Amino acid sequence: MISRKSNEDFAHVLQNCDFCQWTHWSTGFFFCKWCRFCMMRIISTGWRSPALTAGVGSLLRKHIAPKKSVDRFDRHAFERGHKQFQLKSSTCSKCSAASSTVESPSTSGSVGETEKPELVLFNTMGRSKSPFVPMQKGRVSLYVCGVTVYDFSHVGHARAYVAFDILYRLLLELGYDVTYVRNFTDIDDKIIKRANETEVSCESLSQKFIDEFHVDMDALGCKSPSHEPKATEFVPQIISMIEKIVENGHAYVLGDGDVFFDTESLEGYGRLSGRKQDDNRAGERVAVDGRKRNMADFALWKSAKPDEPFWESPWGKGRPGWHIECSCMIKEIFGPVIDIHGGGCDLVFPHHENELAQSQAAAGPCEKDVMLNGKDFVGRWMHNGFVNINDEKMSKSLGNFFTIRDVLKEHHPLAMRWMLLGTQYRQPLSYSQPSLEEAGQNVFYVYQTLADIDGALTQAGEEASKVKYERGTLMDDVLKALCDDLNSSVATAAVYGALKPLNDLIHTKKGKKKPNRLQMLVSGVTDIRSCLDLLGFGSTDPGRVIKEMKDRALTRADMTEEEVQAIIDLRNEARKAKDYSKADEYRNKLLDVGILMCDTPQGTTWRPGTP
Repeated sequence: MISRKSNEDFAHVLQNCDFCQWTHWSTGFFFCKWCRFCMMRIISTGWRSPALTAGVGSLLRKHIAPKKSVDRFDRHAFERGHKQFQLKSSTCSKCSAASSTVESPSTSGSVGETEKPELVLFNTMGRSKSPFVPMQKGRVSLYVCGVTVYDFSHVGHARAYVAFDILYRLLLELGYDVTYVRNFTDIDDKIIKRANETEVSCESLSQKFIDEFHVDMDALGCKSPSHEPKATEFVPQIISMIEKIVENGHAYVLGDGDVFFDTESLEGYGRLSGRKQDDNRAGERVAVDGRKRNMADFALWKSAKPDEPFWESPWGKGRPGWHIECSCMIKEIFGPVIDIHGGGCDLVFPHHENELAQSQAAAGPCEKDVMLNGKDFVGRWMHNGFVNINDEKMSKSLGNFFTIRDVLKEHHPLAMRWMLLGTQYRQPLSYSQPSLEEAGQNVFYVYQTLADIDGALTQAGEEASKVKYERGTLMDDVLKALCDDLNSSVATAAVYGALKPLNDLIHTKKGKKKPNRLQMLVSGVTDIRSCLDLLGFGSTDPGRVIKEMKDRALTRADMTEEEVQAIIDLRNEARKAKDYSKADEYRNKLLDVGILMCDTPQGTTWRPGTP
């Protein structure tokens, strides 16, 4: 296997290894992609050399066990170290399957001066919470299923992507190097139907709604993922993956060129959702098709119909099925395994169940060796709960949905974000106008407090600039809540609860007289801004947010600023005349349309309220 004549140095030995394909490694060695196979083969032949021993020992000392003395090759230490490396997609010459290269893990992990709490997350596979430990120390691979781009996104989509935006932000705050991938399904039956109806190409239709989706996500304060691949960018790789599934005996080809996955061929199908084959009745989240061997079988490749986009394949002209794209993208971008896979709970079956089956069925020997239990490609499955309207799931298929764009015409995007975070991500969320309006009032209170504190510190002038920041416990409380399976409702409640003491320092006589008032204001507002940034609420321009929220309140009330001020003036005149009954009528007139009057020493103002 390895020429005994080429063992003068470790790099040269590995470079000439013909047991598997070598690749250049960052250390300068030509290091084999599947070192474990090569090393086991070397050991099994009983071949030893001083150069090999010294080379592997040096590698272990420098990159795998730097704190331990390693003078000879230790098989078990080498295998333990191998698991700490990042897996990246490539090709294994041993099995011709997507394999992986290895890369030294990042050592950066701690952020901030205080110790971060342990992150505990729920895993749909197993239905329990447990501490999160990434496969590679310091690095996290996160994949979230994206939208099918044929229309504007709705509130259900907003909930999913705000929830996983919180996870993304939290992982970064905890010091992880995160690769976050969220895909676009840009070829699908719905896209084709809508494109034909509107007489545009599928490509232009999907790109339009990709752009609109980005507008919505930006408005909601969601960070951009690391990558946003499209299904159509991976069709050659999808075809290759389907070929492997067919070769491995887990799919069958029909005469017209359709390819179906054979669910009965794979032991353990249904383990993610908990469904048995008997549960998979046609029409209940299972496509009706009499050509299938089994009701649960699903399309990997669809033969082209007239006037449809198509790609050439070994089975004729066609296009990918829905489920295969995510399995392929994950494999191509991350390699055989990832840390976290997320999406809405409606994706558990059939989409994620089918992803799990496809990835297992397509795996070669090399990939199965690194998969969990030799078959699972995801370390942790996470799913957010439904958004419900009148106890019914919001969805386009049911026709009871509100698009993000329509909601944001009358409500501030931060109000929607606050509402979505007010319920822990796995729990069902009841959507209603009153809940949005209440969330808006909370957000208005947050930003009005920030504006008032900024004004007080500006008024204090140089004295305030000399105050040193002292870290409080608010960030600890927020992190503790988020690290408990993203309990955003407790986190937002903690931020909201911190506002009253600060408002007292500004608006009450007792608060204004406190000797450490400026210290408390400076430290408190700094902590609040840090927490708001972590939760995805910008905090640098509270005045702009306040104005935008008041503008939307006027839109909901169908009034102008001048009309509101006119009613406030009439109420003030009634109060001066001691006609309090009339004054209450004016107050209630505005309150009925969501405008709340506020009497202050400086006069009467108004803010958004709840009708």
